[in-house]
Amino acid sequence: MEKIYLILENGKIFEGKSFGAKGETIGELVFTTGMTGYLETLTDPSYYGQIVVQTFPMIGNYGIIPQDAESFAPALRAYVVRDFCSHPSNFRCQKDLNTYLKENNVIGIYDVDTREITRTVREYGVMNAAISFKKETPFELKNYKVKNAVESVTSKGGFYPARNAVYNVALIDYGAKANIIRELNNNSCNVTVFSSEVKAEEILDGKFDALMLSNGPGDPKENLFQIEQLKKLFGKIPIFGICLGHQLLALATGADTGKLKYGHRGTNQPVKDLNTGKVFITSQNH
Repeated sequence: MEKIYLILENGKIFEGKSFGAKGETIGELVFTTGMTGYLETLTDPSYYGQIVVQTFPMIGNYGIIPQDAESFAPALRAYVVRDFCSHPSNFRCQKDLNTYLKENNVIGIYDVDTREITRTVREYGVMNAAISFKKETPFELKNYKVKNAVESVTSKGGFYPARNAVYNVALIDYGAKANIIRELNNNSCNVTVFSSEVKAEEILDGKFDALMLSNGPGDPKENLFQIEQLKKLFGKIPIFGICLGHQLLALATGADTGKLKYGHRGTNQPVKDLNTGKVFITSQNH
């Protein structure tokens, strides 16, 4: 495999090997701690514009299972792993990770110290990085910013009926994961999906039982149009949100948002209920 470099904004350089699509790129460097679910990570639209590091060392061992994907194609800029499995084993497997990355034009780098990369991000905070075939990056790292994120991943909409439906729910797609629709359907909800550009009047005209605001990528404060629409909807329809949708609702109601030092990403994030002392293991990406 060809030699390639991960170049961090703070000057650190990690030498690795190229897999997946060939090329060079720049993105926001983040890590995710999930021990399984790498396909869900690859296809989560919330990773738009980011270079994603998997902390779990072996990735690709059960191959690619299209039915488990959260969207039609990856939105991330690049994928960083310690080891990738070139010969997966699973009865549902349809192809290997390397082939999937090539087909979807996702640059990959492996045989790097992902533990050290993660420790660096934890200490320094989220930073930009580049992947290049030379140690001198062709990109201006400090000036890179994820822009037009929601517009780049939203869908045109659609209708998803449930068996024995009881409720009709509107879902605004800021970069929605497919499992949100599946879970709403499983809970007797017909789901009508709208683009992130939908106006408040269209939601209200639909006479829905509730409005769901999806997850999505980028800085919530950039979505000025979407925040204005939520201001018009607040108090007129029951609203619930996840990830970016929750943050947009907070901004629409006068609260503020701030960026975490290095974010919470993974399916194994502990959350403690301070009233009972009970700890829940949750899935997060923000």
